[in-house]
Amino acid sequence: MKPLMVAITGGKGGTGKSTIACSLAIALADKFRVLLVDTDVECPDDHIILSAQRRKTDEVTLQIPSFDFSACSMCGKCSEVCRKNAIVFVEGRHPILVRDRCSGCGTCSLACRNNAIKEEEMVAGFLYDGKLPENYDEKIRRNFRLLSGETTVNIESSARLVDSLMKNAREHHDMDFIIIDTAAGVHCNVIHAIMGAHLAFAVTEPTPFGSHDLKLILELLERLGVTSNIILNRAGIGNADPVLEVSRETGRPIVAEIEYSRDVMEAYSAGEPLKVPGIAAVVELLEMQRC
Repeated sequence: MKPLMVAITGGKGGTGKSTIACSLAIALADKFRVLLVDTDVECPDDHIILSAQRRKTDEVTLQIPSFDFSACSMCGKCSEVCRKNAIVFVEGRHPILVRDRCSGCGTCSLACRNNAIKEEEMVAGFLYDGKLPENYDEKIRRNFRLLSGETTVNIESSARLVDSLMKNAREHHDMDFIIIDTAAGVHCNVIHAIMGAHLAFAVTEPTPFGSHDLKLILELLERLGVTSNIILNRAGIGNADPVLEVSRETGRPIVAEIEYSRDVMEAYSAGEPLKVPGIAAVVELLEMQRC
């Protein structure tokens, strides 16, 4: 049986996606083989939350343009087609590449009429795997594995890194669950991480921003054809009515309400094993899905 791919996502930053993803992965690892994938490659933090020991396994590169000025006619077409404005062109002069803005899409090379643009590699980031420290239960440590990616400084587009990370994750056929911890928002990196997931949990909070961004992520999940549920984090500290209204409007159920906990906050800060109250309901639902 193939692993069940589960995305933990949410439109708003700071709602507790990583906390819930880490806690869920640890809870599942008590019975199942679990791979946690931290796809927030611009700000990975699952290894920090879990005090996991990471090891660099691979580097990811982009193909960026390299100009052969002897063949360049200085037509400016390369600059014209560059949607990232990574190529500066002044009439009568050769184009200038702003490397930090280049996404490696290759459009400029296709547009060049004189074959004056070749490609060279630029390191975009690195992939890591990780293991839990010894203060976790031995069975959980055996069943758990972490994958994460991290961009290098000043990389304009990190979707290529997310793609490489997810390709690596899908090769782990020996796992029962693959838990995908996405970045916040509804941008390219989130889309690339969610595509192919069997199920998603949209994490939100009882605030106006939480309910607003919940609508956005649920709409994205619907467009991607991914079945979604809602997890209400920090329940009890704000007004949950807007979130309940979104749930009614979209028909997406709130499968867990997780109250704010000082114990979780202290464990999170200390990098100790997380036991989030209310996560058992999500574990039970996933066990049923697995069957």
